[in-house]
Amino acid sequence: MKKIFFIILGTMSINATAQEVLTPETLWKLGRVTSLGLSKDGKSVVYKVATPSVADNKSNTKFYTIPVTGGTPTEVADTKELVADKNVSPDGLYILSSQEVITENVLGKDIYSDLSKSDAQVYNGLDYRHWDTWNNGSHNHVFYAENKAKAKGIDIMPNEPYDSPQKPFGGDEDYIWSPDSKSIIYVCKKKAGTEYAVSTNTDLYEYNLETKTTKNLTENNPGYDMNPVFSPTGNLTWLQMKRDGYEADKNDLIVRFKGIDMNLTANWDGSVDNFLWSADGKKIYFTAAVDGAKHLFEVNFPGLTKIAVTVKQVTSGDFDVNDLVGFSGDNIIVTRTDMNHAAEIYSYNFKKKTWLQLTKTNDDAYAKLALPKYERRYVTTTDGKKMLVWVILPPNFDQTKKYPTLLYCQGGPQSPLTQSYSFRWNFSLMASQGYVIVAPNRRGMYGHGQAWNEQISKDWGGQVMNDYLSAIDDVANESYVDRARLGAVGASYGGYSVFYLAGIHGNRFKTFISHCGVFNLESMYGTTEEVFFNNWDHGGAYWEKDNADAQKAYTEFNPIKMVDQWNTPILIIQGGKDYRVPIGQGQEAFQAAQLRGIKSRFMLFPEENHWVLKPQNALVWQREFYKWLKETL
Repeated sequence: MKKIFFIILGTMSINATAQEVLTPETLWKLGRVTSLGLSKDGKSVVYKVATPSVADNKSNTKFYTIPVTGGTPTEVADTKELVADKNVSPDGLYILSSQEVITENVLGKDIYSDLSKSDAQVYNGLDYRHWDTWNNGSHNHVFYAENKAKAKGIDIMPNEPYDSPQKPFGGDEDYIWSPDSKSIIYVCKKKAGTEYAVSTNTDLYEYNLETKTTKNLTENNPGYDMNPVFSPTGNLTWLQMKRDGYEADKNDLIVRFKGIDMNLTANWDGSVDNFLWSADGKKIYFTAAVDGAKHLFEVNFPGLTKIAVTVKQVTSGDFDVNDLVGFSGDNIIVTRTDMNHAAEIYSYNFKKKTWLQLTKTNDDAYAKLALPKYERRYVTTTDGKKMLVWVILPPNFDQTKKYPTLLYCQGGPQSPLTQSYSFRWNFSLMASQGYVIVAPNRRGMYGHGQAWNEQISKDWGGQVMNDYLSAIDDVANESYVDRARLGAVGASYGGYSVFYLAGIHGNRFKTFISHCGVFNLESMYGTTEEVFFNNWDHGGAYWEKDNADAQKAYTEFNPIKMVDQWNTPILIIQGGKDYRVPIGQGQEAFQAAQLRGIKSRFMLFPEENHWVLKPQNALVWQREFYKWLKETL
């Protein structure tokens, strides 16, 4: 009896201490785990944890190791000698790096040496700014030097006005050594100015150390060629998209074997995210979105034999498998997230099909919280398709109560809505403030076949808007939804969706929030930096009067054309250094709302880009977000 009593009491104690809910302040105290790889001896995982400091307005980083079999993490001061450096050549003689190099004069003081105080900028083509930075005439170049020497090294792209690594997000994954150490493979889009802005055609180039010559390895493919890796048996492998100008094309896995390019995922209806060769070179493991989650897959590599290429899903469940760290015996080391938990490092056993959580960076924080519940729901769309909708319910959910409900509109427009964990658009945090969240996998979402993903192109305001309304209308039939308190929120294409819904929602919604949303497709076309995106998604330029796709996009699918139908409060958020969806988009929308007498608020982050990255700005964002909802919903 005593034993039973203590068990019950212990359970009551746990429940009693788990009644806190996630707040913005707690969210911004969580550690952010990033794997750095396996140790050289294969016995440990090396990783870092970045913890935001609101007071210092930056993140503090610490490094750790943890056994691949689990255990207690050990803090380390330096990881340089712990993990093999991919940038060191296989023969150990050389090391790769990248540096910015001035290749053209665009600044007034550089063009005219006698005008050293000039801050003028002169451009002869587009790509004069990208993401959040103006072009100052410098480009990323790959260098190699003697290993451990202090020499600057040799620039393998001398005087070329091109970038490798690719800006703005490319890193050292954009360049690798050949297995024989005689050449360097690197990713580059060798286009400049306006030609650069209208194309996605990156290629793989091979630089020969002896001859100092460069060869294009993928010149026959007009789209993206990225992420080069050599297999354990020396076969060049990479990710490839076929069509130029289409950044969300199907991402396929290519292996060059005996001079033949083999597409291992050509007949599989999905898109590869990242990949890792098995140690024996017989299989490739990769991650991809599937039915609202991101999972691990394997594909066999048969060479030129008659054995069929087969793709198999390895893991399943309501979580995302993200980074592929490496192998340890019968296990693969990965990172995992779900809607309630930030990334941690896990080990998956192929034979037992079991998981082992290795890092537990945020377990203590989560143990104090009552967390939301997320549910799968399948809704029939207006064209008779089955659509997955994630429904996130508040902590301590009470079926007898009525809750204000938010329709979440995903950005992209072609991006997966899976079991990811955002530090801004955080479903767990939203639900913890007392809202039901409705997050539909509408057209344009990876993980439901390529046709579903592609249907949104040139149809921004078409079927996808019906998908949104089908999702919110279906969930709103539940007794726990307060139909008089519905809102719609989103960023980027999600922000566009909010602006568009504001003109067609038929009084469903009581409030809107749009972050860095596209408001005016014409001025967006005239000021955004990656023109290829608009050319593909809208069919061309707004002045092409004989282009039916373009004319439909810039008239029927343009939110600015429907402002006369706006009648609902709206919060508009904008980054001052957002050159993807430039500041004018938010300004135009706010000015329209104000002049029409609609309750509206404009929140500007002058030094932020398309995202909000600084801790204090992030908390301002969260506090204003929920303050607006309390005022209007």
